[in-house]
Amino acid sequence: MNPVFGDVEVPGGTMRVARFGTGPRVIVAVHGITASLMSWSGVARRLPAGWSLVAMDLRGRGHSAGLPGPYGLPRHAEDVNLVARSVGAESDIVLAGHSMGAYVTALAAAGRDYARVVLIDGGLPMPTPAGADPDAVLEATLGPAIERLRRTFPGADAYVDFFRAHPAFADAWNEAAEEYVRYDASGPEDAVRSRAREEAVRQDGRWMLTQGEAIGAALHAIASPLSLLRAPRGLLNQPVGMMPDELAAVWTARLPALEDEVVDDCNHYTILFDDRCAALLADRLTR
Repeated sequence: MNPVFGDVEVPGGTMRVARFGTGPRVIVAVHGITASLMSWSGVARRLPAGWSLVAMDLRGRGHSAGLPGPYGLPRHAEDVNLVARSVGAESDIVLAGHSMGAYVTALAAAGRDYARVVLIDGGLPMPTPAGADPDAVLEATLGPAIERLRRTFPGADAYVDFFRAHPAFADAWNEAAEEYVRYDASGPEDAVRSRAREEAVRQDGRWMLTQGEAIGAALHAIASPLSLLRAPRGLLNQPVGMMPDELAAVWTARLPALEDEVVDDCNHYTILFDDRCAALLADRLTR
């Protein structure tokens, strides 16, 4: 299933979108903080007949990297709602987001009428120590990902090799992961780098770490059926995930209608890319 690319008008220019499939039932999907629309290809290719998936490159990423700031998750949420409006009626759309995209999804869905809302390994406010410097917390959690945005590589193959050696992908490389990395590669052959802009990532990361109350308020304002799918392992395949059990328990108590499910044997990345996990996500998004 090859994506069909297009553009949607948003403030400041056009946003790159892709549609996987031709089915009339639609998922609108939002990617993570340094990712792109191609992070959804593995899930999209496992959708049942009658479904399609529309994903976008958020501003500052992918082929929307040239869209201007200011960034911040409310701005992305506005863009997501514009993309959804270009697809069809909100009440017919399943809205999903992964990682930072889950937070954007929560903001976009608050007070609106989406058919369902699915948060994937993100979306719950992350506790930060009182008085902590957001930039220091960002470096501690996303340091390797941010460092990658500063690097250049001697060709797209070298960029792929860098990702193949990443702890999250070391034992889980496949065609979907390679397509994702090659889509992100930009620049001359002797100086390939990520399309994602570091300033966009930093602005969005600061917002996500400092606006827990706004995120919580958005979660409470979601009237659509709401579910959370979590990976048991983290960004670097470490044994504690981004959305640990303790945090999920707090929010399932606050939001009794929230459906919480752990996707066994995956990490923050492979929940989207691993064949088994992608198939499970496709099932949960379309059930």
